[in-house]
Amino acid sequence: MKEPNMHYGTGRRKSASARVFLRPGKGNFQINGRPLRKYFTREADHKIACRPLETTNTAKQFDVTVTVRGGGDSGQLGAVSHGLARALVACDRETYYKPLRQAGLMTRDSRTVERKKIGLHKARKAPQYSKR
Repeated sequence: MKEPNMHYGTGRRKSASARVFLRPGKGNFQINGRPLRKYFTREADHKIACRPLETTNTAKQFDVTVTVRGGGDSGQLGAVSHGLARALVACDRETYYKPLRQAGLMTRDSRTVERKKIGLHKARKAPQYSKR
């Protein structure tokens, strides 16, 4: 059952899907039961995941719990960021929507892997052409 002051957002990117729960707290960030720094080891990834919190200056106001499935590192990272932005907007739309929208964090990145075509090696890579 949902707690009264808990907010939820779903984020998607490529084939990854993230469920993000926000609770008032001290800034704990857990992904699949592990701390953010253990789940995403690169420093650049931490900045991308926390960008919605930095944009709204709420990094130490909320505890974030994320469940993410599918995709790879890049897709999961984008899904976490998107879901976090949506959860913040669910928390307080009037305050957070405009800065998150201007930062480009509210738009779902719809780019996915292009399917392989018949007669080609990959989606666009064709066999080598020989004129003679």
